[in-house]
Amino acid sequence: MTSKQRAYLRGLASTLEPVFQVGKSSVTPEVTQAVAEAFNNRELIKISVLKNCMDDPRAIAEVIAERTHSQVVQVIGKKIVLYKPDKKNPKIILPIK
Repeated sequence: MTSKQRAYLRGLASTLEPVFQVGKSSVTPEVTQAVAEAFNNRELIKISVLKNCMDDPRAIAEVIAERTHSQVVQVIGKKIVLYKPDKKNPKIILPIK
């Protein structure tokens, strides 16, 4: 993903509300499964890391992205944005590389 594409996705994500929260138990299989299922309905997901979670948000983003085969768009503070294009019917058209 190019920086231009990443910037485009960041712009789209700025209006999104977090869909999931990662808490004290960090990244559980249930959280991973829920995020993977959410990618069936949407391509761009925002996740909030709660204050009682002691893990690094960047590390959490990388783990979730790896497990769901998605890409980390950005991590700002305790907010994570992930992107996974729909293979059959993409809703978000990225700028050309």
